[in-house]
This record gives sequence, structure tokens and C-alpha cells, in this order.
Amino acid sequence: DSEYNPMSLPDWQQIDTVLLDMDGTLLDLHFDNYFWLDHVPAQYAAHHGLSEEEALAELNKSFVGLRGTLNWYCLDYWTELTGLPIADLKRDVQDKIGFRPHVKDFLQRLRDMGKRTVIVTNAHRYSVDLKMEHTGLDQLVDCVISSHDYQEPKESQAFWDHLASNETFDPARTLLIDDSEAVLESAARWGIGWLLAIYHPDSQKPPKTDGRFPGVNHFDELKF
Repeated sequence: DSEYNPMSLPDWQQIDTVLLDMDGTLLDLHFDNYFWLDHVPAQYAAHHGLSEEEALAELNKSFVGLRGTLNWYCLDYWTELTGLPIADLKRDVQDKIGFRPHVKDFLQRLRDMGKRTVIVTNAHRYSVDLKMEHTGLDQLVDCVISSHDYQEPKESQAFWDHLASNETFDPARTLLIDDSEAVLESAARWGIGWLLAIYHPDSQKPPKTDGRFPGVNHFDELKF
């Protein structure tokens, strides 16, 4: 794609602000994948008297049109759609919430270098709170922003407009690290200067190998 020429790995001299995705970037995406692909279908099957295959097929129909929209990330929406107490169900499997490798060292390094660190996540505030309660991640960064605060997902250009009116940053001197190609593309279109993909968001699955953005499996691959 000629309009976007990905820069190589971050040149820290050229970066003041680091925007960080949460799930799949700082925290292991295994929790979320397990929750949505195993736990919710099992509960949905039990609740509606279906087999797990039928439950997943029915839920998948809802998944299709919602990806990349705010409702996709909204626990209230899924509670209404499934008839299940989605927020409570997250607590059932909360022991699966955990850091990805080398995250704490990486965040400490950014802090030592004087970079501003801001989590920008599509996760619903309830999920954010549950994860912070478990990990203390919010203590390791300067600020945590959920796209639900703006009523726009990161896939939308409006999210970045809102962010720019709330946070003071120079887009050309800002790095976004995210495991979603759609979000990285949205940020690139909006003008974020530095972009880095995470290729191994879920510890229980193999890394992705076909990204169009520069990326790493884990943060210990980055040079400072």
C-alpha cells in the first residue's frame, strides 16, 4: 500500500509519547480469547439449552457485523444480546488475566527515559477495572483511556480526534503499539508517526507472521 510506508523499529530519540494497547499488547490475549470463544459459548449453551457448537454458531452470527464497532467491545451490549451477566462471567475466569512477557521491564524503561505512557484500549471500563485490580498495570503508566470514554472505537478516526483534544502530544513524535492491524491502520491514516505491531498477542497460540507493520513478538526484542 503506497500511502503508508511503515517506519522501522522505534527510534526512541524521535519519540515523546507512547500509546499502548492493553489486551494482546501489555496483557496476554489468552484471557479474552478463552472468555469469548470458550467460556461465553459454554454458558450460552447451558442457558439456552443448546450444544456448544450450536451456541458458538449462533454467537458467531452476531460477531460478524460487529467487529470494529463500539458494541463489539461493550459488555452491556453483549449482556443484552446473550441474556448472560457478561461482567460477572469475566470474574469466573479472572485467574487467566496476566502480563505478556517483559512488559513490566519495558514500561519501567519507558518511564526511566521520560516518555509519557498512555494506555488506549477498546476494552469496556468494567474490563479495564477488573484487569487493573489483578495486575496493577495502571500504576505502571501515566494514564488509561478506554474508547468507551469517547463512544468511538480506535478503528474510527474520531477516536484519535478525541484523544488529541484530551491529551497533548505531537503525532509525529508518538508511537502506538497494538496487536490489531485495523487499529494500526486507523492510527496511520490519522497521522500517528510511529507504529509497532505485536505479533504474539496470545501466549497459547502461534505468533502471526504476515503483518504489514513493523513488529515484535515480545518487548525484549526492542533496542534502546
